[in-house]
Order: sequence, then structure tokens, then C-alpha cells
Amino acid sequence: MLQEKLQSFIKRSEDINTLLTSPEILSDVKRMTELSKEQSSIAKIVEAAKEYNQIIQDIEDNKLLLEDKELADLAKEELKDLEHRKPILEDEIKILLLPKDPNDEKNIYIELRAGTGGDEAALFVGDLFRTYIRYAENQGWKTEIMNSSESESGGFKEMVFLVKGESVYSKMKFESGIHRVQRVPETESQGRVHTSAITVAVIPEVDDIEIEIREQDLKIDVMRSSGSGGQSVNTTDSAVRITHLPTGIVVTNQDQKSQHKNKERAMKVLKARLFDMQEQERISKETADRKEQVGTGDRSGRIRTYNYPQGRISDHRINLTLYRLDAIMEGGLMEEIIDPLTADYQARLMEAAGV
Repeated sequence: MLQEKLQSFIKRSEDINTLLTSPEILSDVKRMTELSKEQSSIAKIVEAAKEYNQIIQDIEDNKLLLEDKELADLAKEELKDLEHRKPILEDEIKILLLPKDPNDEKNIYIELRAGTGGDEAALFVGDLFRTYIRYAENQGWKTEIMNSSESESGGFKEMVFLVKGESVYSKMKFESGIHRVQRVPETESQGRVHTSAITVAVIPEVDDIEIEIREQDLKIDVMRSSGSGGQSVNTTDSAVRITHLPTGIVVTNQDQKSQHKNKERAMKVLKARLFDMQEQERISKETADRKEQVGTGDRSGRIRTYNYPQGRISDHRINLTLYRLDAIMEGGLMEEIIDPLTADYQARLMEAAGV
């Protein structure tokens, strides 16, 4: 029964509140942090549970009032509102009860890389980067460039940036994959549409305790930072390239003037990539669950097309097509794509769970 299941969350929340005021927990920072995180993770379901219990109680109370001639009409009106709200809340609760992705609350690194299409692909890396930045600003998230490699055309061969905020991974995880762009390049005199592609990888940020790297597994090179056409560049060897020998993963960072800061940033990205590699292996082994993934983590497939001549943006995983390409790109209105993807993902999970 739904109420019984919800009651266990309310009970746990009350237990945590009691524990958090005990002297034993107050003197244990680690345990207090763990309990606070748990309390935060169940806060929404506890709030919904309390509202649901209240609705059930109010429905029973108003049914009794139907026998009262003076209050019957008021009770009928109240019952109508309560019985309308009840199934809506039940659907919200079902979503809240779905299994949580352990990475959902984490910050992320987004890596954009130009693929086929040369300069046009590099230009689109810059365009999509700016759209993501605007979306992040709309969400109240903070962003920080970790590394970038400019192209001669004014775009970027590669852009790696950190996004910090509430539930960042849960909203951005469906962006991983191949993004295809169709438009007429400025240098195209015949007006022909060119097709280019870039790859997007969304990688959760990891704590040091989540992944260990042995010093002997690293090859660290320092070099002079480079920039394109007239851009001021560092004249010291501050750029850092780290190669993880067992996997062959290479991370370069040159955006900071300090070699120490560049190395620190490169190490953070390397740890995230190694963790992500482990996650990819885990996901690929769980083949039976892949149909529920809606493409999360799968970077081998084309997930979206941006067609500029038609003003169209299409996500191929859920057959979503919107003729608002300019508005979405310029305004950072990615929720128009991300929200339907999330809803589809939740529907698949509910179907798999038999909810």
C-alpha cells in the first residue's frame, strides 16, 4: 500500500532529525554530513508523503460532512478539488520513488569535440558551448572553463568546462552523444547546406575517494601554452599534458597561467574520465537494462540534428522535433528538449518497474 511505503520515509526523516541533535552525532562530522545528505535526498518524498496523508484524511473528513445539510455543498466542492489533486500527487510520488541514479546530484564536466566537418564543426562547438552556458545561467548554475583548443576559424576544436549546481547531472546526462548540424557555411558561395558533427560527453565530477590514481601510471609533460591568430599566449611552460598509461587517456590543460593550477585541473578531469570509463563498462554489461537508459552515457550514436535552413531541432531518441532552433540556441532554452527526454526516461523506468 502506498501510504505504508510513504510512512517509512516519514519515519526515517524523523529518526534522522533526532540523530542530528544527539551529542554523539554532533561530534562526528563525517556521520553528520552523511545523515544531512540522506535527509536532503528524501526531503521531497517526505514532503509529498505528508501532503498525501493530509489529502487522504481530508477526503475522509469531507465525506462525513456530506451528511451535514449546512456543510454538504462546501464538502462536495472540497472533495472535488481533493479527488482531482490525489491522482496527480500519486503520479508525482511514483516518480519520486523511482530508483535514483547515484550520479544525479553531482556536478559535471562537459566535453565538446569537433568531429566531421572541419571548421563548421569547430564553429558549432562554440555555438553549443554558448547555448549550454546560457542554459546553466537560467538554471542558476555556475560554469568554469577547464580547457579549450581554438580553431583558426574562430570556433573550438575542443571545449571542456565544469558545471556546478543542484541536480546538474540529472538534467544534462542525456546530452551525451553525437550532435549533427546542417547549415550553409559563410564561405559557401553556392548556398549549399553542409553537414557537420560534434561529440558531447557529460561526465560526473568525482571525489578523490571515489577513484585512486597511482603516480607511476602517469606521464606528465609541461609545454608552452598555445593560442590562435594574435591571441596572447603564455611565454612560460605552464601548459600541462597528463597521460594515464594503463588506459591511454590524455588530458591537457592550458587555460590557467599557473602550471600548478593547470595540473590540478587536468588531474580532476582525468579522475572524472576514469570514473566515467568504469561507468561505461558497467552500463555495457547491464545489457538488459539498456532499453531504460534513453541513451545515457552512449556516445556512439547520433542523438540530435540542428537544421538551420529549416529552423529545426530534432532529437532522434524520442522523435521530438521543434521548429524553434534559433530561440533555443540563443536563449539557452534547453529545457524544451531536456524535459521531454527526462519524462520519457521516467516513463521507461516506471514501465520496467511495473508501476
